[in-house]
Amino acid sequence: MNAPFPADTVASDAPVADAAELPPLNLLIAAPRGFCAGVDRAIEIVERALERYGAPVFVRHEIVHNKYVVEQLKAKGAIFVKELDEVPDDAPVVFSAHGVPKAIPAEARRRQLLYVDATCPLVSKIHRQAERQIEKGRHIIFIGHEGHPEVIGTMGQVEPGQMTLVETIEDVDKLPFDSDEALSYLTQTTLSVDDTREVIQALEWRYPNISGPRAEDICYATSNRQAAVKELAHDCDLVLVIGAPNSSNSLRLVEVSERLGTPAKLIQRASEIDFAWLEGVETLGLTAGASAPEILVREVVTALAQHRRITEREITATVEKMIFKLPRQLTE
Repeated sequence: MNAPFPADTVASDAPVADAAELPPLNLLIAAPRGFCAGVDRAIEIVERALERYGAPVFVRHEIVHNKYVVEQLKAKGAIFVKELDEVPDDAPVVFSAHGVPKAIPAEARRRQLLYVDATCPLVSKIHRQAERQIEKGRHIIFIGHEGHPEVIGTMGQVEPGQMTLVETIEDVDKLPFDSDEALSYLTQTTLSVDDTREVIQALEWRYPNISGPRAEDICYATSNRQAAVKELAHDCDLVLVIGAPNSSNSLRLVEVSERLGTPAKLIQRASEIDFAWLEGVETLGLTAGASAPEILVREVVTALAQHRRITEREITATVEKMIFKLPRQLTE
């Protein structure tokens, strides 16, 4: 697991208890967990932009959905803004990993801003797929969560009215299209694999001629982290998921565990753990969403060790080797 921030940025003042006197706790830690290649790339883009252009570097929206990461980048000179009109004309700006509507880089070019696009390549792939489907004369049904930055960015790749958002099977039932209309579907990358499969099946049943992508749009990291939770949840009394409340892939990890019958709690930091949750818990699962750094996992383990005698074991579903290239403007 990558840890892009120094370990000494997280500290605990809690007294160290005598481990022999503490009740035991089996701790199963999911692998893979935490940062994915797209998040690694986005953070490195901001850091390299700071090195190349100097502070401040502006970032439109959270570069990734993690408060700790955002605060660390702020300390290095990044300034996070909601919209481009907050960016001075002579300042560099980075677009977040979630992707942006076409209108945003168009505005940046019109203002002659120096911008770097940190959109995850897997999200960019969906943007290109959307363009191709429109070129083929198909209306796009997009499966995703309303209001999520990735959904806003993807729907902003086409003209209004060319893409319809659905979240559930019930939404599919309400679609106004005839069964023989030229339709295609795409999905947000950070959805529940199981829920999305059900929605796709509903679409294919109602619209037998609907066109789908050749490969699943849900990204490898989202799928792998959900698979890892499935590997350990059935052996756990409780699962802790480290992630932000606005992180779609982290919320899905909570849902995966609960669907298997194991309670799960979403936390951003160790300080959010209510140790009353651990009453009666003999085996605890631990994972982290794709925007959460490994340092926060270790912080949680350290906090747990203040209250329980930890026996730690990693449960590996798969090994990830994905690496994404940086934008050429930061490497030349």
